[in-house]
Parts: sequence; structure tokens; C-alpha cells
Amino acid sequence: MARPGDSGSIPGAAIASSRLDDLLIEAVFSVGAHLGAVYVLDPGDELLAMEVSIGAPADTARVWARLRLSDPAPVTLAVRERRLVWLGDRVAMARAFPAAALALPYHFGVAAVPLCAGGAVWGALVLGWPTGGESELPRRPLDVMDDVGARMGRLLRQAHARGQPVVPHPLPRLLNPVRAHAPGPYAGLTALSCLSSLPEGYCHLDGRGQVTLVTAAAAELLACRPSELVGKRFSRALPWLDDPVHEDRYRAAVLSHRPTAFTARRPDGRLLSFRCYPSVPGVTLRITPADAPGTAGEDAGGRAGVTGLHDVLHLATALARATTARDVADLVADRVLPACEAQAMAILTWDSGRIRVVAARGYGAEALESFHGRPIGQATDEGHDGDEGTPAFYGSPDELRAAYPDTGPTGGMNAWTMLPLVALGRSIGTCLLAWDRPHEFGEGQRAMLSAIGGLVTQAFERAWLYDHKHQLAQSLQSSLLPKDLPEFPGLEVAARYVPLTPGMDIGGDFYDLIRLDDCLAAAVIGDVQGHDMTAAALMGQARTAIRAHAAAGASPGEVLSRTNQLLTAQTPDRFTSCLYVAFDLRRRVALLASAGHLPPVLGLLGAPAEVIDPSSGLLLGIDPDAEYVTTTVNVPPGATLALYTDGLVEKPGGDLSDGIAALAARFTPAPGRPLDDLADDLIAAAGEEDRRTDDSALLLLRSAAPGGCPPGV
Repeated sequence: MARPGDSGSIPGAAIASSRLDDLLIEAVFSVGAHLGAVYVLDPGDELLAMEVSIGAPADTARVWARLRLSDPAPVTLAVRERRLVWLGDRVAMARAFPAAALALPYHFGVAAVPLCAGGAVWGALVLGWPTGGESELPRRPLDVMDDVGARMGRLLRQAHARGQPVVPHPLPRLLNPVRAHAPGPYAGLTALSCLSSLPEGYCHLDGRGQVTLVTAAAAELLACRPSELVGKRFSRALPWLDDPVHEDRYRAAVLSHRPTAFTARRPDGRLLSFRCYPSVPGVTLRITPADAPGTAGEDAGGRAGVTGLHDVLHLATALARATTARDVADLVADRVLPACEAQAMAILTWDSGRIRVVAARGYGAEALESFHGRPIGQATDEGHDGDEGTPAFYGSPDELRAAYPDTGPTGGMNAWTMLPLVALGRSIGTCLLAWDRPHEFGEGQRAMLSAIGGLVTQAFERAWLYDHKHQLAQSLQSSLLPKDLPEFPGLEVAARYVPLTPGMDIGGDFYDLIRLDDCLAAAVIGDVQGHDMTAAALMGQARTAIRAHAAAGASPGEVLSRTNQLLTAQTPDRFTSCLYVAFDLRRRVALLASAGHLPPVLGLLGAPAEVIDPSSGLLLGIDPDAEYVTTTVNVPPGATLALYTDGLVEKPGGDLSDGIAALAARFTPAPGRPLDDLADDLIAAAGEEDRRTDDSALLLLRSAAPGGCPPGV
């Protein structure tokens, strides 16, 4: 949508945007905020787009310009739950939104309110304050936000009703609030004259980091002419100032509305001291000469802080890829300990009211034994406040014992942080970080550790839920597979099932051996589409249906047809391959019917193995009217039939027919060789278990030498 002054602009929408600007300025200055933004909601895309901002650096506004409603951020939560969201400081931000706290590790409080009108949400108003960590907003800001938010909501609703909604640009507009103060015509010259009379150098940078004013003293200290600075980005006009530390100090001053400082060295080696005083928007820089001894530490400290932040951002990226609880524990040990300069860690979970050590690093056996199996204790009033989502900090053994009087051996540690682990809204454990010396946790480190705790909690919750889901699916699948196969005279049997790579979801491979009478066995093998609980459940349905129809005396083709009708009606979006074999031990023949399953392999004594390719019908679950043909295969004494799933023959990037041919080539059952040994060799030849990408099921059937069931007529 075109903005005011553009050709083809929409007057109604332009007026609405202008009124939003006025209301935003009113809200910011009425409550003493230094940051503000208005978001407009696109309900169709569930997207919040920043329409206008004041006080925030341009690059920061760009980063937060587009947010999905599902994104973890204060403004999205306010819209989703239609309520005020208030975070009093960066520690509160780190607890609630660790990723946002890492992106904005600065001292400021933030409030977000939904813009509601006519029973719908149209956007959100966000304001930021310099704060001391207040837990609640005073009445005055609340009233202003309620009033201004209601007027903004009505404005957006009315614009939408007129068919001229406010549609944000890809980049938000940045307001200059000077017009709210109505300065005189010579205010700029007067300010420049006043500043130039001072011995220090002064520059003013706007919200985009561009120089709007520079004094002669500042130009002299920076070794350039004022005309080379005004209207340009400070770091681009002076490349020797293009440094992440300096940029971070600028953003910290703007976003926290607190003075910051840094030192920089000119190309000729002279050190300068920069003091950043925030305004709305932008900052005023006070520039003075600096002595090397007094500035090196400050600069190094700034770099250490940025380096620490990068370490944590690296941790966040790694945790996003963690799959299991063990992955999370290893990442905490490998990444968090060095970033926090801690000496030990332990991840503890609760199991039936007692502590269980999931992982540990840096603790001795005695300390771990003191943790493991202990009842879960309760903190006293002097210690942790009992909030399951709040990190706890203990700078000495005395502080720890004040909170937990029954604390046992500390393993040589003298300071601790307990980062809670929460899943489904309840406490499931804690991540314990420990230092070998007493430690004073400053506000900055508390905020950083809280952010780390939030990241670890989110990753551990995902992993914990995944592990439990995986264990449940494995248990379900294992319970549905036969524990013992029936014995038949004249038939030897061996079966194997190997799950896919540990850490991945469960699959739906199944097999079964059914006694129809003493000399008639039905062998079944199949593969359900998918790797989840639904696949495991469908596997059980297919196996049960096949058993029922086989016991009723149906032919192999009829068994598959009737099972197909059931699965098509119950789960039309899931498909199952299946091979059904009725093994007549009297006649020594196998009656086969296939629903898109891999062909069995028949190993004959003294001859190469044969791939039996029965007439195959559609997968089960596609067409309820599908028909399945029965094929008869002779199985002489000593012959072995192999039924298998694709995990045994399929290789990433390989051709399936090549894998089947390779299986046939190595399928050489010898007369005296136990089938169990042959099954183990075939499974081993399929590859290492920790590298599998699919389940593998194998069922071997060998027609015994004469002496079992008497031959039929």
C-alpha cells in the first residue's frame, strides 16, 4: 500500500496511518516510555506486521517487523491471549522468552496490549521503559495503554470496514517525535551553538544511526570534517568504528535508555572515549580523549560480553537440533559450562517423588550418589520461592543450606544455579550448574543464565516429550509383535525385528505366524506407512484383522481383500503393504497373496535362490474393491522361504531391485545350518543398527525333511 505523499496513495488508509502515528506518540510521552511500536494483525496469515515504530534502532525494528502468532514473543502472546503482557526487566524477559532475551540483552521493561474492537483483535501496541524490575505496571501507564489501545483498535476496525485497511510496508516506518515538542525555527542552530561552546565533542545519531548533528570539537577528535559525517551512518563514515562492540553499546543505550560507554582507537593510534546518552530516538555521543590504561579493560569487557552472547546464540542453534534428552544433556555439558565458566553440571529429573540423575559432568561419584534416589525436597522461605519456572541462585554453601537444610556433600562446589525444567506446565527436573568457588551473581549474569535456562527448558521439554512418545510407541509395537512363534511338525522358523536408528520415530513393520491346524501355517509380513503412533496402532489393526479372517478359513486372496476393506474404512489416509503365505506342510506348497509387498525369496538346496514374484495387488487401504490373486509355489523338503520388509534391502540412493537381488545372492541356507544363524547374518549384512533409516523385519520358514506332517493326497 502506498504511504502518504506517494502517487496512488489511498486517502482513507493514509489518514488512519497518520492517526496511528499521533496515538503512538501520545502513548509514549504520556507514560514516560522511550520505545513504542504498533503492530497490525493479518488474520488470514496469522501474521503481526509492525506498521510504525518510535525510539528503536532501525535494524532492531527490521528484525522484529514480522512475527507469526505462533512465535514466542511478548506481542504475539498478548494477541493470542488477548491480555496485557508485562515484563519488568531482562531477567523476566529471559525467563518467559529466552530467545527474545538473547536477541535483546538490554535493560528495559516491555508491555504489550492487544488492540481490540468489535469483539476482534486488530493488532497490538508495544511500549518500552527504563526499568528497575517492577513486577507490576503502575495505574497511570495501564490506564493510558487501555485508552490509547482502545482508540487504535477502533481506528483499525473502521479503516477495515471502509475497505481501506492499514497495510504495513515490508519495512516499518520510524517516527521522529520532534514534531510532538513543536521546537522553534532556530532550535537546531541554538543547540549546535551551545554544544560547540563545550570542550568535549558531541554528535547526535538518529534511530537509523545517521549523524544529524556534529560539533567542531567532535569533528576534530574524529579527524574528519563535519560535512563528511552529517546525513551518513556513523560507522560507515568512520570505518574504524564499524565494530560489533561499538554497535552493541549504541543499541544498548537506545533500547535500555541508559548511558553506555566504549573506547575506540583511531587509525593513527589515538584512543578516544565515547559516552552514549540515549534520547528519543537515537543517542547523543560525548567524545573525549582517553588514556590507554583506563580504557583497555572497558573495551575488553565489552568484547567479552559480546563473545559470551555469541556462545549462547551458538548454544540456542545447537539446542534447536537436539532430539533426545541425552542430546540436550550433552549440549549443556559441552556448551553451557564453558560459556558460564562453571565447573560442574547435573541434569536431575523427578521419578516417583525421587531424584534421578540423567547426566552429569564435573561431579564425583560421592556427590552423584547423594543426588540419586533422594526424595524431592522443598525450599524454605529463605531460599527458592517455590516458583517452578524461576531459576534459583546460591552464591555460597551457606545460601544453599539456608534453602535446603538437608543438603548432603557438595562435591567440592561452592556456588550453584538451578535452572528449572518444565514440561506440559509441570516441573520435571532441574539443570544444576556449579562453581568451585563462591560466586556473586550480578544482574547481567542472572539474566543470561535465565535465558540459558529457558532455552534448555524448551529443548528438554521437546526431548522429554519425544522420548516418552517414542518409548510408548516402541512399547505398543513390541506388545503387538508375537513374543513366541507356534511350533509345527515339519517346519522350522526364525524371526527378527530391528527398529530403525535410535532417536527416530517408531515404524509399523509387523510379522506373524498363525496356526490354522497342525499342518497348515499362515505367515504374514507387512509394513504400515509412516513412523509414528498411528502407524504402530494401524499395524495392530492389520494383524488382528488378518488373524480373524485366516482363522475363518479364507483363502490368502480373500484374507487380504477383507482386511483391505476394513483398513480403507478406518484409516483411508494410511496404506499398508502385506504378504500373506498359507504354508501347507502336507502338500509342501505355499499359497501366496501380496498387497504391494516385496517379493519373497526361496532358497533351494544345491541351487541359487529364487525371487518369487507373485501377482501383486494394491496396497491395503487404497481401494475397498481391490482384488488379490493367490499364487501357488512348491516348497520341497529343505527349501527355505524368506519374507522381509524394505529396511533389509533398501539403501539411501540405491535401487530397490538391486537390494532384492543382493539379498537373493547372499541367501544360501545350508542343510545343517540353524535358521537363527542365517537370520542374524542377513540382519547384520543390512548395515549397522545405528545407521538404519527404516525398520527391518525378517521371517524365515524352512520345510523340514520328511518325517513331519504326512504328505497329502
